[in-house]
Amino acid sequence: MRIHDLFQRKKRVFSFELFPPKRDGSLDSLFQTVEELKRLGPDFISITYGAGGSTRDLTYEIAVRLKSAGVLPLVHFTCVGHSRAEVRGLLGKLRDAGLENLLALRGDPPKGQATYSPPPDGFRFASELVRFIRAEGFDFSLGVAGYPEGHPEAPNREVDLEHLKEKIEAGGEFVVTQLFFDNQDYFRFLERLRARGVEAPVQPGIWILTDAAQLERLGSLSGGKIPKDFRAAVEAVQADKEAVTRLGVEYAVRQCADLLENGAPGIHLYTMNRSEPATRVYQGLQTLGLAP
Repeated sequence: MRIHDLFQRKKRVFSFELFPPKRDGSLDSLFQTVEELKRLGPDFISITYGAGGSTRDLTYEIAVRLKSAGVLPLVHFTCVGHSRAEVRGLLGKLRDAGLENLLALRGDPPKGQATYSPPPDGFRFASELVRFIRAEGFDFSLGVAGYPEGHPEAPNREVDLEHLKEKIEAGGEFVVTQLFFDNQDYFRFLERLRARGVEAPVQPGIWILTDAAQLERLGSLSGGKIPKDFRAAVEAVQADKEAVTRLGVEYAVRQCADLLENGAPGIHLYTMNRSEPATRVYQGLQTLGLAP
């Protein structure tokens, strides 16, 4: 099943994101989470790719196991640290394994590097990667990343929107967004994309806050801003982790409900490899009649 086709056939596409455990870690606990998330009937589960391609083989292994477990995988695929020949070989490996869906990304610089410098035969931007995939004849359903608050490295939002348009014109078929907490950022982002003629579905990515310490980390990692009222509510109970999780789940349910009621084509939940908070959010949407 191609994810692009899912967006054409369904009013709302629901998905979750997982990340590979540490190299010396077991996949058993990860696939216990997968089994728990499967009960919710997700349309797909994405699996991330480590900075500088550091989890390349593990990401592949997890994607193959997801497929075998009856889950549609969306494989994150980055070009950081890879030559064109390496990218071509990796794409062939994914195709030969029957994996049909990729999220094409530039990716984060390798650990210890603040900025990214492409190898002589590599790619500087995700749009170049998307164009290469299409030029080489690979028929993956390709998703690309979008940033409602602007990419941290972009000089401004207008430039960032043009970059996203380039990725779609190069062959991207759908957009999954970076996390955000203010829905107006998503709606303004979507309006500006549509004004540029970009009609691809834009699935909002939603974070479920479960730890007060995440407030600062999220701002530094994604550039996302935390609404003052939500921050104040979390900080008031920060010593009580269950109370923080409850606030995070309630906020995510309200945020997702508003997005779906106003036309978002689904929700992508960042799970941090934990099924319980994501399940609570999904069940909250079911109670509201917004999820199957």
